[in-house]
Amino acid sequence: MVIWIILLAMTAAAVMVVLWPLSRHSAVRGQADPNVQFYRDQIAEIERDRERGALLPAEAEAAKAEAGRRLLRATGLEDTASAAVGEPALRRRRAVSTLALSVVPILAIAVYGAYGSPHIFDRPVANAPQPQAQTQDLATAVSQIETHLAQHPQDGRGWEVLAPVYIRMGRVDDAVKAYESALRILGDDADRLSNYGEALVLARNGLISSDAQAAFEKAVKLDAGAPKARFYLAQAAEQDGQVEKAKAAYTDLLSISPADAPWVSLVREQLTRLGAPVPPAAAQAPQVGAADIQRMVSGLAERLESQGGSPEEWARLMRSYAVLGQRDKAEAAAQRARQALAQDDAGLKTIEAMARELKLTDAAQ
Repeated sequence: MVIWIILLAMTAAAVMVVLWPLSRHSAVRGQADPNVQFYRDQIAEIERDRERGALLPAEAEAAKAEAGRRLLRATGLEDTASAAVGEPALRRRRAVSTLALSVVPILAIAVYGAYGSPHIFDRPVANAPQPQAQTQDLATAVSQIETHLAQHPQDGRGWEVLAPVYIRMGRVDDAVKAYESALRILGDDADRLSNYGEALVLARNGLISSDAQAAFEKAVKLDAGAPKARFYLAQAAEQDGQVEKAKAAYTDLLSISPADAPWVSLVREQLTRLGAPVPPAAAQAPQVGAADIQRMVSGLAERLESQGGSPEEWARLMRSYAVLGQRDKAEAAAQRARQALAQDDAGLKTIEAMARELKLTDAAQ
């Protein structure tokens, strides 16, 4: 609104500068008859002719008298015209000034509204990232990764990074192929197999196929505590009509899960839906299933020591030891992870972040 007031004031000032001189009496008087000056010049010329001797004094006086009479008549006519025309003309000019002052800004605003961009003032100065722009950025990034993988098809980590992005974009079939490439190049891994199986489930609209079930079962063999794989295996039993098996699988998963695990609430909902007894939240103590937890942690540690693994798996091992109260083993796992991931800067950041979270003494080293 302020910008329109400023523009209106500027327009009014410009109009007044142009029209103000025309609104005064002097403007009317300034429009005198040019014959007045002509007669005055004629009298002066007669006087010069008399001085040069071109005219006799009597002739000069007679000529000056005639020119003087004409000058008086011209002057009289001018005064009469000023008296008769000045005030009406002044009023007309003031009316024109008022009309111009009102109409010109209104006309300018109307034309600007029709052909200009008045809406531009309603736009924010700095637009927040729009969903379309974000989609374009994501598509550009994916295109760059795809170009890289076309030139380096054996980059297993690249396929593994690209797969969840495909899922986010709704390209589930491409995600399945990406996970297949990652498994072929990088080998079997509990998390990798779980993610691959989940992509197969999404590709079948929630149906757990035999291929997906095989991937989940292999993941559990590699890591008995793999929560995603165990959850989908419970769902697979439910889909096959094995309700009691599904209840047992959900209950077993709930018993070995930390109380604050993000999947706990979902597992409890599934048990409630199936009519199975749900242990109270307070029952989710570390001592429940301690032997199973210790076995799973030991299996994970052995596999990481012999085959290596992802930064997330090393971080999970560190957390598991910390939850069990075995901080010395957690610190040793952190040190072993740093050695195994020495060439992986991003992986080292993951390990250091976990070490800081667990407040391990080796975190500062």
